[in-house]
Amino acid sequence: MDNLSDTLKKLKITAVDRTDDSLEGCLDCLLQALAQNKFMRIPCVDAGLISPLVQLLNSKDQEVLLQTGRALGNICYDSHEGRSAVDQAGGAQIVVDHLRSLCSITDPANEKLLTVFCGMLMNYSNENDSLQAQLINMGVIPTLVKLLGIHCQNASLTEMCLVAFGNLAELESSKEQFASTNIAEELVKLFKKQIEHDKREMIFEVLAPLAENDAIKLQLVEAGLVECLLEIVQQKVDSDKEEDIAELKTASDLMVLLLLGDESMQKLFEGGKGNVFQRVLSWIPSNNHQLQLAGALAIANFARNDGNCIHMVDNGIVEKLMDLLDRHVEDGNVTVQHAALSALRNLAIPVVNKAKMLSAGVTEAVLKFLKSEMPPVQFKLLGTLRMLIDAQAEAAEQLGKNVKLVERLVEWCEAKDHAGVMGESNRLLSALIRHSKSKDVIKTIVQSGGIKHLVTMATSEHVIMQNEALVALALIAALELGTAEKDLESAKLVQILHRLLADERSAPEIKYNSMVLICALMGSELLHKEVQDLAFLDVVSKLRSHENKSVAQQASLTEQRLAVES
Repeated sequence: MDNLSDTLKKLKITAVDRTDDSLEGCLDCLLQALAQNKFMRIPCVDAGLISPLVQLLNSKDQEVLLQTGRALGNICYDSHEGRSAVDQAGGAQIVVDHLRSLCSITDPANEKLLTVFCGMLMNYSNENDSLQAQLINMGVIPTLVKLLGIHCQNASLTEMCLVAFGNLAELESSKEQFASTNIAEELVKLFKKQIEHDKREMIFEVLAPLAENDAIKLQLVEAGLVECLLEIVQQKVDSDKEEDIAELKTASDLMVLLLLGDESMQKLFEGGKGNVFQRVLSWIPSNNHQLQLAGALAIANFARNDGNCIHMVDNGIVEKLMDLLDRHVEDGNVTVQHAALSALRNLAIPVVNKAKMLSAGVTEAVLKFLKSEMPPVQFKLLGTLRMLIDAQAEAAEQLGKNVKLVERLVEWCEAKDHAGVMGESNRLLSALIRHSKSKDVIKTIVQSGGIKHLVTMATSEHVIMQNEALVALALIAALELGTAEKDLESAKLVQILHRLLADERSAPEIKYNSMVLICALMGSELLHKEVQDLAFLDVVSKLRSHENKSVAQQASLTEQRLAVES
């Protein structure tokens, strides 16, 4: 190894002090051979050869540039030391400048050089965020996009560009640069020409991270990508070949991703009359689980504004989704269940849709999944029911008297491993009381052991959940205090209210509703005594000067009530 290091040092001197131009090519050929051996990469760096090698990138000889690019690419391959040395010597910037100046020349020798330079940059920055960010700052993205457009007939160069795009597109900082180019147009144009599965897969790997950006989503839609995706779905839907099934999944997943952008989604919806929307609708009754999933997710994405939701409900989408759910009740596909429930939840948000969906039997369809043990399904089930009963007193009362449902909610309120399910269960429990204002609902919740969870919910870190709990508890105190008082006492509600009022960080609405609740609790001898023992008067009197007028007024009323009752 010592002899080898000596030899490399001599080669360095030759590179720096050369007088014969013919030595350049010999040197680069030798270095390329050395660098191809992974054990030789670090010795090349240690011998100080990278800086003189980078200097060779300034040669006017195309063969020297070619061999130098290969040598540097090999040295950078999977070698932190090699990349660092090339970085310090400024090699990346020189290569980017070469790409920029040579990208319009279409002769074969130049395309070969461009391919090598792209490969060198790929090895230089692969799986290294900081070096990829450096290339982005050097402006490599517009150059590579231009290069792809000019040299799209060259398979090797195109492949190198795609791999480079795939690497760079993972960085969030790249998206703005990509969006300022015609990358969408070039990729769609290239995609349309591809027949081979492997080539299309390479383009998919670039499209997926790029399509996470809303501006690029719209550009891809406008460039005609959706039509390509629909064509693939049509071609592959009946195939049982593994690669066709994989491509169907990729195409339909990408389709759903494009619908996550507000502008791209609305463009494809076309008032519910668009070809794309109609094709997606046809996926829902399909026998293919992947298409059922993509169809339901697409509807969930289309259902992101009231206008679309109202149109879809009026045109029978609810029945299609319920039929789909019905096919997946027993040993069903969990992802399809989750997607269909997501769509129904979104559709239930507009006020005018709630009664229509309730009369269509959505509640009954959703309740069939009450026995599910899958948290994602539980979460969406809860959210759908909560949306449906919002301001729907009759539906809230009917559900609130359903003992099986309420018992399941109480069980899920303790699902500490699944915060989303736990939170939604609490919120639905509260909503059943708030929207029904029913004594029977309150009795059912008390008998099922739900009171303690509503009291705990009042201490949530989320103000909206605290408020929902306090309003529900105030209704309990107003309508069924005698039934609930023992549970309220054992849950330490009075102590919690004292803490909320004394805490300066409590939001004004929390303080207001806590005082309203305190007044309602005075009707219970058991809880009244607790209020007196905790000296609430001191805390409440301080709130009379609160900056929020509603809080200050309620503090005066509460103080009077406490004084009279003391």
